[in-house]
Amino acid sequence: MTTVSRLDAQRLRASVGELAELLIDTVEGGASIGFLTPLERATAVAWWEERVDEVSAGRLAVWVAHTADRILGTVSLVFPDKPNSRHRAELVKLMVHRDGRGQGLGRGLLTTAEHAAATAGITLLHLDTETDSPAESLYRSAGWTRVGAIPDYAATPSGELRPTTIFYKRVGATVPGA
Repeated sequence: MTTVSRLDAQRLRASVGELAELLIDTVEGGASIGFLTPLERATAVAWWEERVDEVSAGRLAVWVAHTADRILGTVSLVFPDKPNSRHRAELVKLMVHRDGRGQGLGRGLLTTAEHAAATAGITLLHLDTETDSPAESLYRSAGWTRVGAIPDYAATPSGELRPTTIFYKRVGATVPGA
């Protein structure tokens, strides 16, 4: 059975090794999430360790999909610190291990983040993803609105420049006057 849980800073720190393995698997699987192959374990561990202070400060929320013995996926929300943007958040680093794909984990993590954002008073989410990727199909099917694409925005793990599609989704109560 898979459960989705939000990690506080202490639990994130304790999960860094497993999350690093998930990040490495996701990059090796071809996902364009900011890293190139080969992704060294030390680099992946350091990246997750850098997130601990952000979680502790409330600027980042991290959820994991896990079984009793293993993390299979993750998603995060980044909360802006500017007064005029406290109504929105960015959905980042939705990852599902190749062993866990096709089981609805991505959609479950996405839904969890959307509901948590709405509960926190967030009314607008945004994200970017590689154009024509499986992730883009997930966001479209989950009711996200495509804004447009930016050519040659990010490199795939192998270094090929690819376009990135920008999406948004309104959640929770709408902003007055919007």
